[in-house]
Amino acid sequence: MRLIFAGTPEFAALALRAIVAAGHDVALVLTQPDRAAGRGMKLRPSPVKIFAQTIGSEVFQPPSLRDALAQERVGQAAAEVMVVAAYGLILPQAVLDLPALGCINIHASLLPRWRGAAPIQRAILAGDRQTGISIMQMEAGLDSGPVLLSEAVAIDDEDTAATLHDRLAAVGARLVVDTLARLPLVGQVQAARGVSYAKKIEKAEAVLDWDQPAAQLARQVRAFDPFPGAVCEIGGHVLKVWRARADAGSGVPGVVLAAGREGISVACGEGVLRILEVQKAGGRRLSVGEFLVGSGLAPGTEFARLAG
Repeated sequence: MRLIFAGTPEFAALALRAIVAAGHDVALVLTQPDRAAGRGMKLRPSPVKIFAQTIGSEVFQPPSLRDALAQERVGQAAAEVMVVAAYGLILPQAVLDLPALGCINIHASLLPRWRGAAPIQRAILAGDRQTGISIMQMEAGLDSGPVLLSEAVAIDDEDTAATLHDRLAAVGARLVVDTLARLPLVGQVQAARGVSYAKKIEKAEAVLDWDQPAAQLARQVRAFDPFPGAVCEIGGHVLKVWRARADAGSGVPGVVLAAGREGISVACGEGVLRILEVQKAGGRRLSVGEFLVGSGLAPGTEFARLAG
């Protein structure tokens, strides 16, 4: 099948690899413009662009698809379908109408739950026990189109956004190839009930609020790994917390109850958060045992209150 692929991060690159491996003709690859990154702030291509270049596909990186020239370039590909995965640009109706079979999207949730930009993180934050992949026929609304195929994925107690991302990306790559092989498909209209929105993750959300239940803070740590990392401050050190778990117990929120190789136990609004892995600014990830060497952290020490 002759198609256009639109995507940017590794989640999308994995799908593109699977589509190419299945023998489809990728006439054009759309991806976000190169972005400055790293200490040197050098322009870096997206994972999708890097892979597209290795297979010799034409790459198009418009800042928007709203202008006529960009739409003309997309139309010239004469594709039967467009596959979209974490592209990052809005597709106007004029673009949605270009392929004969329309545009299909790989979305990392079981729609209509968690429409929007950050479905993986929001599912973990909410304590969901499962999420999944939905292959959706795109329309003008936000992730509101009919679902062509879907598959559930369990959320494990230790899952971070990174580990869940990787499992979902693999399912999405497999499911979109299955979908392409079965087109045209009649989609199932999404239910009007159960709609929720996964807004973009903001860095301010990463601050740990000790007045919250420990179970919620533990989910926060998992949901914000690898980005932006849950943040707290103690003894003048701003720390990112990479592993933690909720325990039973009580005390004044924000006060250290115990500190040893088994973890730093901090009282919360409900329960106790046991911190297991941290990172100082500019440093590497450390087990709590490594962090505590020479720190002098003792029970009764209070974490600073950071503004969220």
